[in-house]
Amino acid sequence: MPTRADILARAAALRDRFERAGAVPVETPVLQPAETLLDLYGEDIRARAYLTSDALRGEQVLRPDFTVPVVQMHMAQGAEPARYTYSGEVFRRQEHDPDRANEYIQVGYEVFDRTDPAGADAEVFALFAEVLAPLNLRAATGDIGILMAAVRGLSTTEARRAALMRHIWRPRRFRALLDRFSGKTPPPPSRTALLAAAEPFAGTSPEIGMRSRDEVEQRIAALRADAEAPALDGQELSALAALLKVRETAPYALEQLRDIAVDLPSITPALDRLQARIDALAAHGIDVEQLDFEANYGRTSMEYYDGFVFGFYAERMPNQPPVATGGRYDALTRHLGRNAEIPAVGGVLRPGLMLELEAMA
Repeated sequence: MPTRADILARAAALRDRFERAGAVPVETPVLQPAETLLDLYGEDIRARAYLTSDALRGEQVLRPDFTVPVVQMHMAQGAEPARYTYSGEVFRRQEHDPDRANEYIQVGYEVFDRTDPAGADAEVFALFAEVLAPLNLRAATGDIGILMAAVRGLSTTEARRAALMRHIWRPRRFRALLDRFSGKTPPPPSRTALLAAAEPFAGTSPEIGMRSRDEVEQRIAALRADAEAPALDGQELSALAALLKVRETAPYALEQLRDIAVDLPSITPALDRLQARIDALAAHGIDVEQLDFEANYGRTSMEYYDGFVFGFYAERMPNQPPVATGGRYDALTRHLGRNAEIPAVGGVLRPGLMLELEAMA
């Protein structure tokens, strides 16, 4: 196993490489306000991060990644275009996998540039591919933006589209919603009984919950409206299922997705962006004819990404996390910038894993 000194030395070398690419080194506090992360991810973050409390500052979280604080810093005071690099410890709870580290060193590179998003995507990916080339890793790419565009274009109610959008990063829940909205699975019996009641509050116990009666009535009205909504269009559902199965090299994946766009025309602008990215990657020397593209990639671990996503994997260490991951997070800049926004893309590397792989060679 590499020593901490070895890992810190490799992290410094990676930061130096990113600085030579034009990045400004930045630091962020290890303790971060929990409010921002809870707002972004909801209570789910408690299962993945270490939270504590402070009498003056409220809930705090040990830094689970650098991207959120770097985006906050840039949106508050950064000029554009801008490139940043950083390194330091991040902390992730590992309640289900004791073999994975819960504290490790992360090194990152972030680009904020509105002039050429496809070029910025290609720049970050190509830089990571160069740094990782000696390790012979498998690269995987995807684009969350295509699925998001497909959901936004479904012929259904706004409430149903919003529910599906919330659960894009939870594939099982997403699938369950599709089944319910298509009529494949019925609603729970308790909900059916509630909606059938002419007077839902008749004969109930005293109101002692956190929600007011008005809030409960609004929820019942929303559930009734959903029950009356027509089932999802079967042709659109079939096209969405086909989209999620696309897994090919990038150019062939684009071909398949263009065919699917006949039934899901809302994805066409996202496919045009994919085409521009493929062209930009080729211009950076990436062999796009051999580059894997998975339409379903990034849906379980990349919650704030909303476009291009990528990862580099050591196939000889299948039980280890990816050596590097990254992607585009334009919506995050809008959320943290209070409606100011800038296209942004970045990625992180794990120097400890890099050293482990080198020792195995």
